[in-house]
Amino acid sequence: MEKIPVLAVVGPTASGKTSLAIEIAKEYHGEVVSADSMQLYKEMQIATAKPTVDEMQGIPHHLLDFLAPDVSFSVAQYAALAHQTISEITARGHLPVMAGGTGLYVDAVLDDLIFAKIETDEQKRAELWAFVEAHGANALHERLREIDPESAARIHENNVGRIVRAVEVYELTGITMSEHQRNSRPKESRYRSLKIGINYKDRAVLYDRVNRRVDLMMEQGLLEEAVSVRNRARKTAVQAIGYKELEPYFLQQEPLDVCIERLKQETRRYAKRQITWFSRDPNILWVYPDEQTPQEIFSKIKRAVENFIKV
Repeated sequence: MEKIPVLAVVGPTASGKTSLAIEIAKEYHGEVVSADSMQLYKEMQIATAKPTVDEMQGIPHHLLDFLAPDVSFSVAQYAALAHQTISEITARGHLPVMAGGTGLYVDAVLDDLIFAKIETDEQKRAELWAFVEAHGANALHERLREIDPESAARIHENNVGRIVRAVEVYELTGITMSEHQRNSRPKESRYRSLKIGINYKDRAVLYDRVNRRVDLMMEQGLLEEAVSVRNRARKTAVQAIGYKELEPYFLQQEPLDVCIERLKQETRRYAKRQITWFSRDPNILWVYPDEQTPQEIFSKIKRAVENFIKV
């Protein structure tokens, strides 16, 4: 069976993935498929750095802004929607361009993982959320570390929904989430992929971009957005970097400037974890805006994409 070509633009937050994916899509009749676990949610525009209509430049974008903020959503559900979306884009004669920093989402689709059907247990899930309310996310993350250190290393303590799910899976099946995921890899993917990574050789340059992005988010109204989301969807809100860090300000426990500084720090840490995830993949073609001109970068990408399309 002829494999479906899919291009993916990956890398850490604030690196410029979205604009690069859009430029590639413009050049090669592409459509962008978001691979960001938080951009799925409605109303969370600023904290998740969703592209605006102007920034999209007329390029169709998919799997953005369609999920209510209080709805849980698994990687298996994302993969199913992404497969369908990619099929539809391909049928239109266009190039699917995945873009995002959620490495698990990208791998789940491009490696064509088959997920074992693991039922949810609402009572168990409610118990775990009650544990978080009583003891904090850190305590449940530590509990996960004891039973599944591999998943605990991969899942940030802010991502409470995924921590809850990982503990729930183990307590329901006796098998860790890590083991379930290893067992989910099929023999061969339906896709052939070209992965382009964007990063910075000088980490200080990336961190400065992160800091400036946070400042811009505050100017755009992140504080007001956080108030709106926290009042209606607390479980989702605590997962997104940009909301949890402001919570001490809302509770009048810390001044706003301290919370903003913590938000910058947590976002830098998130970027570092993303780099660690993607750096394990030897098949990523990396570009570095702090060492290459935009013309050099796009020339390199153009050669790679055109060779990829010719196959």
